[in-house]
Amino acid sequence: MKRVLIIHTGGTISMLENKETGEVNSTEMHPLTAVSDQLKLYAEIDEHILFDLPSPQITPKHMLELAKKINEVIETYDGIIVTHGTDTLEETAYFLDLVLHTNKPVILTGAMRSSNEIGSDALYNLISSLRVTIQDEAKSNGVLVVMNDEIHTAENVTKTSTSNVATFQSPQFGPIGMVTKDSIIFHRTVLSHPTHPIKDISKKVFLLKAYAGMDDHLLHAIKAANPDGLVIEGLGQGNLPKTTVEPLQKMIAENIPVILVSRCYQGVVQPTYGYDGGGKQLKEMGVIFARGVSGPKARIKLLIALEKTQNLKVLKDLFEI
Repeated sequence: MKRVLIIHTGGTISMLENKETGEVNSTEMHPLTAVSDQLKLYAEIDEHILFDLPSPQITPKHMLELAKKINEVIETYDGIIVTHGTDTLEETAYFLDLVLHTNKPVILTGAMRSSNEIGSDALYNLISSLRVTIQDEAKSNGVLVVMNDEIHTAENVTKTSTSNVATFQSPQFGPIGMVTKDSIIFHRTVLSHPTHPIKDISKKVFLLKAYAGMDDHLLHAIKAANPDGLVIEGLGQGNLPKTTVEPLQKMIAENIPVILVSRCYQGVVQPTYGYDGGGKQLKEMGVIFARGVSGPKARIKLLIALEKTQNLKVLKDLFEI
């Protein structure tokens, strides 16, 4: 029987609903510990509570601490499951995907309804994650997210609904696999999975979303905060209002990397339009186009990359592959 470690970090999956007030909050003991006997039908289980935090309070430093814990214990186990709040689960999953160097399954899961709510998905998602973790097919696919009978890659998954239990989707490519009552089915595998181990998170990277009528005020404010990098969710295929061009040029001239993604959840940014603020002009002046990741994930990637290099050409090669 395989050995699996479950690392708890908090979130709805670790909370209970107050039946009088309807409030969902933390408890003294993790509610799923009481049903751990059901998990032992599938594998030898150990549990470790690393954090007890709602996921909006999870920072990249917490993510790095989690990565270090996984690296510390991974040789002892056949796989790792991390329970996590859903609000920032995709960012933690992608962070781990970029920094962990292992072919063993590492799976994140969570819940949209706490353990004592009607229709709770907490125990079900945890058991599904365990069933996936013990499959040999789960190896060498990077970090995975298992929720609502689906298996997603950390790179592609995102939370799409505030409350629906089917909130986690991969709009660009779909799930990598599925969980059925009697089997685990992988539709495809990850062909390449470069990793970038780091020892610290020390840089300051801002994320900004473009909008109609956007001027230069926010960019000047960000510049005054001495950023190490900036990620912008641009319009459409990768365009910005022309009023943003000059402050961005000044940032790039000072070797501050500016990463561009689209605020659309499908497609990629590309240098198609040649007008002022269009993608062609932005790319020619040194804005780095990120392929296939969201704004929050591009920020995570830049935070990690800046621990390795601040060379704009190297960063360009890293983001545009």
